[in-house]
Amino acid sequence: MLRRSIRARLGWTLIAFGALAGAACVLAPLAGSTPIRLRAVFNPSIPYADNIDAQIFFVARLPRVLAAALVGAALAVSGVVFQALLRNPLASPDTLGVSAGASLGAMIAITFGLDFSLLGLSAVPLATFAGAAGALAVVYGLSVARRRGTSAMVLLLGGVTLQVLLGAAIACIQFLADFTQTFRNVRWLMGSLDVASFAPIAASLVPMLAAAVGFATLPHALNLLSVGAESAAARGVAVERSERVALVSASIATGAAVSLAGPVSFIGIIVPHLVRLLVGADHRLVMPASALFGAAFLIACDLLARTIAAPLELPVGIVTAIIGGPIFLWLLFRRA
Repeated sequence: MLRRSIRARLGWTLIAFGALAGAACVLAPLAGSTPIRLRAVFNPSIPYADNIDAQIFFVARLPRVLAAALVGAALAVSGVVFQALLRNPLASPDTLGVSAGASLGAMIAITFGLDFSLLGLSAVPLATFAGAAGALAVVYGLSVARRRGTSAMVLLLGGVTLQVLLGAAIACIQFLADFTQTFRNVRWLMGSLDVASFAPIAASLVPMLAAAVGFATLPHALNLLSVGAESAAARGVAVERSERVALVSASIATGAAVSLAGPVSFIGIIVPHLVRLLVGADHRLVMPASALFGAAFLIACDLLARTIAAPLELPVGIVTAIIGGPIFLWLLFRRA
């Protein structure tokens, strides 16, 4: 009876949040500073070279909407996993220094003019992902060095310390950069979804799908790990394996998201809390709902970023910070 109830709730959750994400994906490419007509976009009688509506839709808008959906979903689910793993409601993809490591990789690639490509990706997203992997390796190594399994306390304190150290390294690199490089660095750190093609999305999709496979194995374990490792072990959870899968999967998803859009703040911390207010604390519901709501939320933020000051386009990271900050304060006030 209980399983039937969970399945019913999961079905309604997927329908409701899926409809929200689907509506955002369909409607967002049609809105912008330049109006377009959907009928003209798919009009076969107009050659593509002469079809301005189709060019705006497929080149300027659809790729960034899909990028926003992937990044929002990845950061939101990563936030859910980090909060459960660390048993800390303030945990987010930034907590363990993964985002800072990714940012450092990007700053190195931009400032020192690294010029190479792999699988259609340029040096900046590749260096970004490498930086995220390096930060994960350091924090995870510290966590397991003195005990079997991972230590939530060491992960948290090590991640915060690493974040400060990496921030200092980023500041040092910016100090050494010239004016043009500094401008590019600052703009990248603001976050942007101006991907302009489907190639970066396809490349980022590979690690995100790998992370999704790991996420799919975690909901039951996270429900028990949220209470405590000892309690989870007593109920048959392979604690060490589950913690490793959770940490690696969330870090891979975060690294892929940051490599695609740069650091986008608040998605990974406020979306899980908002979703829990709606569906409860069961991770079998929270994880898929957060993915769908995170996608819709970032699509909406990007729509505001490219329309609120048209014809200028604001970096999406600014919009998420402006919206996410008050929401986070409200959540803190509500819990107090």
